[in-house]
Amino acid sequence: MKIALVHKRLDLKGGTERDLYQTAEGLRDRGHQVHLFCSEYGVPAPRGTIGHTIPVVRLGRTLRLWSFALTAPRIIKNHQCDLVVSFGRLLSQDILRSGGGTHRGFLLRMGQQRGAWRRLRQRLSLYHQSLLRIERKQFSDGHFKKVIAVSDEVKCDIEAHYRVKNDKIEVLYNGVDAQRFHPARRTEIRETQRARWKVPNQAPLVLFVGNGFARKGLDRLIAIWNRPPLTHVYLMIAGEDARMGHYQNWAKSIAGERILFVGRQNDIETYYAMADLVALPALQEAFGNVVLESLASGVPVVVSREVGAGALLTGCLRQGVVEDAGDSMQLEARLCKMLEHCAKPEFRDAARQLGEQYSWNSHFHRLEAVLNEVCHGPAVISVS
Repeated sequence: MKIALVHKRLDLKGGTERDLYQTAEGLRDRGHQVHLFCSEYGVPAPRGTIGHTIPVVRLGRTLRLWSFALTAPRIIKNHQCDLVVSFGRLLSQDILRSGGGTHRGFLLRMGQQRGAWRRLRQRLSLYHQSLLRIERKQFSDGHFKKVIAVSDEVKCDIEAHYRVKNDKIEVLYNGVDAQRFHPARRTEIRETQRARWKVPNQAPLVLFVGNGFARKGLDRLIAIWNRPPLTHVYLMIAGEDARMGHYQNWAKSIAGERILFVGRQNDIETYYAMADLVALPALQEAFGNVVLESLASGVPVVVSREVGAGALLTGCLRQGVVEDAGDSMQLEARLCKMLEHCAKPEFRDAARQLGEQYSWNSHFHRLEAVLNEVCHGPAVISVS
């Protein structure tokens, strides 16, 4: 098939941008002709794919949003692709991949968390109102044939806010590179990397991975790091935030040198190898690739109920799900419980085995089935 993949930006940074890149590679490797339509390229289009640049108005994010949503469909139409798969805000597409849930749901959750002033700002924001208008159009009849949701959490979010029939939504979890993220790295590099960051080899180390610290729940972690059960535990933050200085100063006042900020890391697998536990007590996280990467690395996780990938946790790993991460006592209790267990072979083996179930190969096999169904109709099963 000749497939158009559409998003405002292609990059190896950021969840959706990286998913777009991997999808292009995966469909290319399965023999499809892949065309990328983006307004920005942080990295070149993958070898063997074709990149097209969508011209947009650069003055202000609202004008960029509208110019992309209106211009991209016209340009894509000229290339006569069999399928158009949108990863972002497009007025019309064959398949809409929802990797972050609805913007309407996001604004409601943020408004509840931040109060009346935040809700007023949302209502007065031309950018947020534009996003909502495009989103309403995206999810209306005739503007899509199928929605791919990256988790059950996202599917429920879509159904709660838009009239999309259940059979129009396919839940398709992301994949993970089980070779890149592998427990063997732990024995190879754990001691040397800990020495580099001055983390004692025997000290428990919790890793937080992500950008946009408030939404990912870093505030919740820092706030409890001076409590007696955690005074011997180190916290390492891999990621970036516009308020980095604020977080660093706050963390230092709370726990001194036991909270380390290492910035964005391209070799993030090295940091999983150093960690005993990964924590993601997010306010809102549609899926959370971090969870699969951690599991494949053999590292158990503590996640809030709002993290979509938390639904994958089974058996002993379910002990890492925090039903109300806003309850600091509950978060502390889950962290301490999992820190007691995370070094046990049964916990580390369960993490690895679960991570292995969600390979990219399995993901693309299922994705290809969805693409074929939308393009050619449901497969006909012959009965002899």
